[in-house]
Amino acid sequence: MKIFINDKLIHVEEGTTILEAAKLLDIKIPTLCHLHLHDIKFINKQASCRVCVVDVEGYDQLLPACATPCKEGMKVSTDSYRAIQARRTIVELLLSDHPNSCLTCAMNLDCELQQLAHDLGIRRIHYEGETHKEPIDNNSYSIIRDPNKCILCKRCETMCTEIQTVGALTDIGRGFFTTVGSAFNRPMNETTCTFCGQCLAVCPTGALTEVNNIKRVWQAISQDKYVVVQTAPAVRVALGEEFGLPAGTPITGKMVTALKRLGFKQVFDTDFAADLTIMEEATEFVNRVKSGGKLPILTSCCPSWVNFMEQQFPDMLDIPSSCKSPHEMFGALTKSYYCEKTGLKPEDVVVVSIMPCVAKKYESRRAELEGADGHRDVDYVITTRELAIMIKETGINFLDLHDSDFDNPMGESTGAGVIFGASGGVIEATLRTAYHMITGDELADTQMEFQSLRGLKGIKTASVTIMDRVFNIAVAHGLGNARKLLEGIKSGEYEVDAIEIMACPGGCIGGAGQPYHHGNMEILEQRIAGIYSEDRSKHKRRSHQNEYVQLLYRDFLGEPGSEKAIDLLHTHYTPRPRL
Repeated sequence: MKIFINDKLIHVEEGTTILEAAKLLDIKIPTLCHLHLHDIKFINKQASCRVCVVDVEGYDQLLPACATPCKEGMKVSTDSYRAIQARRTIVELLLSDHPNSCLTCAMNLDCELQQLAHDLGIRRIHYEGETHKEPIDNNSYSIIRDPNKCILCKRCETMCTEIQTVGALTDIGRGFFTTVGSAFNRPMNETTCTFCGQCLAVCPTGALTEVNNIKRVWQAISQDKYVVVQTAPAVRVALGEEFGLPAGTPITGKMVTALKRLGFKQVFDTDFAADLTIMEEATEFVNRVKSGGKLPILTSCCPSWVNFMEQQFPDMLDIPSSCKSPHEMFGALTKSYYCEKTGLKPEDVVVVSIMPCVAKKYESRRAELEGADGHRDVDYVITTRELAIMIKETGINFLDLHDSDFDNPMGESTGAGVIFGASGGVIEATLRTAYHMITGDELADTQMEFQSLRGLKGIKTASVTIMDRVFNIAVAHGLGNARKLLEGIKSGEYEVDAIEIMACPGGCIGGAGQPYHHGNMEILEQRIAGIYSEDRSKHKRRSHQNEYVQLLYRDFLGEPGSEKAIDLLHTHYTPRPRL
């Protein structure tokens, strides 16, 4: 059908909204509640914010562009005086019930409401009235919920309920007293929340933010403690965005230099522990195959996915690998192996993890991830965004930094460790080493990139033949896709031997602790490309080729799956009630 937008002709398919049609013409219509993710279009059914209203010929009232389908011959004006004034009034009304704490808000300069007010030229709010004064929920280790900054766009509810299928958030109350929160107003740590943080990744204001650990890290560095830091693979292809570099630009060397300038005693690489995770996980997989054990095996690197499994599928807790996540393995080894080698006392060592994920903050506090001496494996977790803040606080000119190498013995890694940051990477890395463990040979360089397990498709499958046996592999990212996959396994729709699941879109590169991508999936694709370019640049691309991991087994652990390895590097899961 043909329609006209601002006198420009365009042909669109039936069902296309005015907003979608305008984007095809590069005409910008402001939005707040609209949410659009790769392969799936979630349009807020209520069109709740009304910021995208437009003039349509033949209609007395303005229509929301995000929820109005195009009709043959429709004539739309997005820039009429009436539409612009209506948007300005709507935003002023939102601001009239919004805290004026922009300078100290965690979303300052990233806030879509702030940007919209700027774009509309709002310098004065003409409306005064009652404002919300709701209690702030800061009881969890990962997420802070401030209802006073909520504009009822319901993006978080859409993400939590429809996309992630967790159902921890919903609208409560009526009229002016409506808020978005949890059932019975429980704190987030007493709900089905998995702490994936995708709600705060899509929140346009500061109503949902991560728990900030920057002050605690600075205090640890300034005290008489031996503070070491580790960085996850996804951080190195996103941190540069905070300093004006294109998404996906690898800045590993500059990041290491910055961390040393910040005062960390040693700068290590979580990729080392990722290689170690593969050694343990591939061994577990091969042992299950050879002994006729429980299959499929599920990767267990993602704490949100583990939490989701414990709450939503407790009857399947015998399937996941018992391996700790890489950064928790690293923490356990730092306070055992590294302390033994250096003569340090575990109580004098502070382990800081820099992660793309807010769920890692919660994970580091899980009771089963404490050592026998009561010390936590990881003391503090900060996100990619928090690291950027620390660098900016010191006035370091990040782009002018020279490149430095990670410290050893826990700074060496292979390409297999790097690809943990992208959806499909963990299982691909596992296959590279499992093939070697089963056959004694190496996958050829041309065979070890499993393209069908890569990309942003919600559920990906592949078949791999090893010594005449066909192994069926599945990968899912996003908890809604995880639910579909697990229910498909129960029903027999999927027959698989190994599964990787990540809670966030695209895997860790789309974690809620990364620079905000505001639903732009091209940014995630660029980060993924950066991850795989790092892999290809490595001389060694299989985890079992990591010489320092081999040394670790010879000098300390014995062999993969040994009693000592089980004690330090593995964990257990607990069914949790769906509150």
